[in-house]
Amino acid sequence: MGERARVAAILGPTNTGKTHYALERMLGHRTGMIGLPLRLLAREVYDRLVAIRGPSVVAMITGEERIVPPRAQYWVCTVEAMPEGMGCDFVAIDEIQLCADPERGHVFTDRLLRMRGTKETLFLGSDTMRGPIAQLVKGCEFVRRERMSQLTYTGSKKVSRIKPRTAIVGFSVENVYAMAELLRRQKGGAAVVMGALSPRTRNAQVEMYQRGDVDYLVATDAIGMGLNLDIDHVAFSSLVKFDGRRMRPLQPNELAQIAGRAGRGMSDGTFGVTGDTGPIPDEWVEAIENHSFTPLKKLNWRNHKLSFGSIDALEQSLEMPPEIEGLVKSREADDLMALRSLAGEPEVAARARNPQSVQLLWDVCRIPDFRGISHAEHAGLLQVIFKHLHETGAVPEDFLARQVRRIDRTDGDIDTLSKRLAYIRTWTYVAQRRGWVRDDAHWRGETRAVEDRLSDALHERLTQRFVDRRTSVLLRRLKQKEALLAEVNDKGEVTVEGEFVGRLEGFRFRQDKDATGQEAKTVRQASVQALAPHFHLRADRFYNAPDTEIDFTEQGGLMWGDQAVGKLVKGDDPLKPRAAAFVDDEAGADVAQKVERRLQHFIDRKITALFEPLVKMRDDETLTGLARGFAFRMVEAMGVLPRADVADEVKALDQEARGSLRKHGVRFGQYTIFMPLLLKPAPTRLRLVLWSLANGLDVFPEAPPPGLVTVPNLPEVEDAHYMLAGYRPAGARGIRIDMLERLADLLRAEDTRGGFEAKADMLSITGLTLEQFADLMQGLGYRAEQGERTKEKPVDETVAGSEQTTTQEEVVAEAVEDTPVMDAAQDSVPGEAPEAEVAPEPADVEEPVAEIADQGEAPIAEEPAEETPDSPVPDTPEEEILPGTAPDEGIAGPEMEVFYTFTWAGNRGNKPRGNRNPRRDAKGGGEARGGDKPRGKGKPKGGKPQGKGGGDRGAKSFESRPPRRKDKPIDPDNPFAAALMGLKDKQ
Repeated sequence: MGERARVAAILGPTNTGKTHYALERMLGHRTGMIGLPLRLLAREVYDRLVAIRGPSVVAMITGEERIVPPRAQYWVCTVEAMPEGMGCDFVAIDEIQLCADPERGHVFTDRLLRMRGTKETLFLGSDTMRGPIAQLVKGCEFVRRERMSQLTYTGSKKVSRIKPRTAIVGFSVENVYAMAELLRRQKGGAAVVMGALSPRTRNAQVEMYQRGDVDYLVATDAIGMGLNLDIDHVAFSSLVKFDGRRMRPLQPNELAQIAGRAGRGMSDGTFGVTGDTGPIPDEWVEAIENHSFTPLKKLNWRNHKLSFGSIDALEQSLEMPPEIEGLVKSREADDLMALRSLAGEPEVAARARNPQSVQLLWDVCRIPDFRGISHAEHAGLLQVIFKHLHETGAVPEDFLARQVRRIDRTDGDIDTLSKRLAYIRTWTYVAQRRGWVRDDAHWRGETRAVEDRLSDALHERLTQRFVDRRTSVLLRRLKQKEALLAEVNDKGEVTVEGEFVGRLEGFRFRQDKDATGQEAKTVRQASVQALAPHFHLRADRFYNAPDTEIDFTEQGGLMWGDQAVGKLVKGDDPLKPRAAAFVDDEAGADVAQKVERRLQHFIDRKITALFEPLVKMRDDETLTGLARGFAFRMVEAMGVLPRADVADEVKALDQEARGSLRKHGVRFGQYTIFMPLLLKPAPTRLRLVLWSLANGLDVFPEAPPPGLVTVPNLPEVEDAHYMLAGYRPAGARGIRIDMLERLADLLRAEDTRGGFEAKADMLSITGLTLEQFADLMQGLGYRAEQGERTKEKPVDETVAGSEQTTTQEEVVAEAVEDTPVMDAAQDSVPGEAPEAEVAPEPADVEEPVAEIADQGEAPIAEEPAEETPDSPVPDTPEEEILPGTAPDEGIAGPEMEVFYTFTWAGNRGNKPRGNRNPRRDAKGGGEARGGDKPRGKGKPKGGKPQGKGGGDRGAKSFESRPPRRKDKPIDPDNPFAAALMGLKDKQ
């Protein structure tokens, strides 16, 4: 080296232009070499030099890449890969402060001590290296460079509030991926940069960020090593990192190295923290902002004069302590750990017996553990490579081909592709070593091609996972301040710049995702702007649509096909609700008014059509006096009135008034005053909606399924809701009021004081079993007494009485039977003649045959009741078979049937029902009306059977079976005595 060779240390914080200065100095010499800390940074510098001088004179050497043109003048290398003895005019070492790094520091220290250019040598790095360089490099010139922009601490911010052009820094793959996923959901996406990425993947991600496809970057501390990006803010998502041995907190100078990436050129930058990371201490903030850090005092060192006489000699030379003050022996590096692992293998020890094989073993041990697996697994792979190299002088091509072929796959997720990239880097490193493979050029190209394919696939997966393409496209166009192109197809799907952003539901735009900030506002503005003409076209089509395309829901909604376009709201008159349209404000007042007018026309016509008898009666001016007043009561009740509520008004009506009301379809039933036409499913559904609107309900009661004669009587459902739906609660079920009146007609012919049994016609009308019918009758005010008798078998095998099974055809026939019915007076007792009427009531034949056929309450044949402990035990002659005995133990006894005797229990059924009591008896029936207690089974006085109604019987009941012989003693020799005594004990 000439006497006038310059050695200088260019020191200062980030963004001072040190690297740029070194490249300018290098290009001023005929030859030059620069050592950089990262393969990614080496690739960036190589591309810059190629752009200036062309590829024919620029070489690049890293552990995995070797580009050396024949006339190379300028060499770009990673620090570990810098070739020695080149004699270049210029040499530069970047990030020289890494001499203190516990893992790689010894390599940088070696370059500091031994690597020189013949004319100029530059050391680029932090001010903290001034003392060690001054001590170790005599005659070194120091040049202080100041930061070109300010760096300011902004504290902690949530990810949702972080401004664009921000880099979020994490120190683990999991943390980086979590932050990128969060940014995708909230900001549209982020680019990902990690040291483990290949240069091709990293460049693709950075390019996506640089051109504005995404506004955020998530990275490891790899960006702190000289990567030049347009970053305005750096946010730390963690302040600790794993250094290869343990988790440790980051030091202020390390934070400053990364935070310094914020701001470029003369643009100021900021830094802070995000997520759950605590604040940076105030003294650290001050040091970072002022670029003032504790000077380094110790540098890591390892002996470069290695002895290859034996493995032990090699280990001893590597463990030699430094002799220069200010240097400390570096900790055990990965290559030394691998050497010690292989030295313990007998086969390796047997092969490494001369200097050449020991040096070969050391070269193999220096293969980096790109895969990040355990030391034992990595040592196993190195042993295989050493064995091949020692035996044949090269890695066999068939072996290498199998390894590469197994990795050459682009399917899988991000983690799978990342692992394959790490695996191919091992074989890329092997192929780059001179003489380790037979055909260097072929395998370098082959491994590079596989790496490129994996890199492209990984970039694609990263983009798919962490970037919302739609949002990124919109953001880029917004930055370019271009008008966004929005379109709407015939299905109402809205696209902006070809990206689906939402759909048109009725006359409201539904954005596809929850966007935030200016982006969401701009997308909506563009979408609504495109929808403006579509709103008018759709409103015209809706206005001219037939009523069959519009409908109302049971909760008061208004639908156009399957799209909600409005709702009903309370009006001044229960039969005149208002229609409120669902129309976006951006559609304009004209569209909203047109939609609202059409909806109002629809509901007005619907009410007029379905409530035609009621509307005509309301508007009939010929009705006068009491008839007109009663007509208004019917209109207020929407066509259904419990007779008990209007008992006095009904009594006050003369025959002429009743006749005028009957002309409008009003039927005066024993239990209900109603209009049969309004009991059909469609009017019933509308009546419930209108009543709910008029009464301000939040949740509207829904109509039962059409065609049911009875429905369950649920405690949580109000009686008024059943009445509006056309049912009267009675016991455990509610019966449709028109069918109840038919039942009442049949009951008038029975002796309700002396007692009667249920007829087949009664069961057929209700579609209930005998036991269910008994519960219903109790709910109507009757007392039901249960009994048993011998079942008589008719000759023609027809089942009679209460055990006859009512068929569906009989139900239908009963429903359409035309039976004249007379009005029953309010105070009439079932079984007595009703008040005289001018004309008989027309038969109620409004129940459609199809509805009856569809009902789900078909009568079920009553089976004989099982003997219970509370039931009286009949006397059993010795020759009779007791219940439960086998047929061969005696002659079968007579078959028994259950029957009920019904008697009128008072005028309870016609009184208005008070508050519902949710208590039910075991059969599910409600409490008796008029304050009577619920009745259940009980033992009657005098030993006679008692029905469900309980209490004293109101009429005498007759039975056809023989009387019980109470005085007959039990024969102790009877073989069935034990069974009989057991039955008595249970009583």
